[in-house]
Amino acid sequence: MAKAKDQETKGTVLIALTANLVIAAAKAVGGLVTGSPALLSEGAHSVADSLNEVFLLASLKRSSREPDAQHPFGYGKERFFWSLLAAVGIFVMGGCFSFYQGIMAFHEHEPESSRSFLIAIAVLVVALLAEGASLVRALLQVRRAARGSGRDVRTELRAAEDPTLRTVLAEDSTAVLGVLLALAGVGLHWATGNRSYEAYASLGIAVLLMYVAYRLGKDCRDSLIGEAADPAVRQKVYELLMRQPEIDTVTSLLTMRLGLDSTLLAARVDLVEGIDSETLEEALVRIKQTIADEYPEFDQIFLDIVDASPRDRQHARRMRHALRQAADDAPS
Repeated sequence: MAKAKDQETKGTVLIALTANLVIAAAKAVGGLVTGSPALLSEGAHSVADSLNEVFLLASLKRSSREPDAQHPFGYGKERFFWSLLAAVGIFVMGGCFSFYQGIMAFHEHEPESSRSFLIAIAVLVVALLAEGASLVRALLQVRRAARGSGRDVRTELRAAEDPTLRTVLAEDSTAVLGVLLALAGVGLHWATGNRSYEAYASLGIAVLLMYVAYRLGKDCRDSLIGEAADPAVRQKVYELLMRQPEIDTVTSLLTMRLGLDSTLLAARVDLVEGIDSETLEEALVRIKQTIADEYPEFDQIFLDIVDASPRDRQHARRMRHALRQAADDAPS
């Protein structure tokens, strides 16, 4: 199933890359011919998106490698790393260049011909159609994922864990909004003769790109540092452990996402008295298998047997309360 999802995401990224390469060339040529700062800003935006999609394709390939001696938990976090590079690319190549174009446009006063405006608008309309088609493809993939998980599309968008798909969605959505801003700037410039409208459009595109880059970068940073599993899932795993007849207290429950379909679970448990070593071994195997069957994303499960002290039990009560509170506060 994970490989099928990756293949679908790869197809979405390739469509976005093809669209952006064509659009970037058209915008760059159109911008140089017309001198339109808004069009040049959008050209930089498409170039940044094209490079970012190369990063995303690399993430799909590299994150699927098997674990080895140097990386015993696999390469799942490669996907977050390359997505972080894509966010940096959006900020530097797209946002900063667009900001520069906007500032420079306030100091340029060369007259433009109607032909230049028509070329700029034609390029932007074609770009809008291409970017819209790429966005529709990404949204259809999210819709299929939502149908499979039993959530609505809006909830699925908020809960999307694949940084590659999330980045493509952000890029395509931003591209559509950026083209609309550029069209508004060019159209108002043509109607009024005031170039400042294009300058403001470029600055608007810059702010939009920088904000999207910040949000994407923040999400990837959290995953690279070591993000816990969903609060509701942690609460359910805790309850599952406490239902086991051999477990008296769960003193600690730690989780960390290692990749899209890989999560580490480490728990310290105090057992009821009177369990012999043979029964203990069978119980631990059964408990781990029960967790793996109900929550397949936990593919690395470690249970540490401890003799809980009064302080440990006090910590366990605080943890139980914190887990319940986090699960209640998490968006449904």
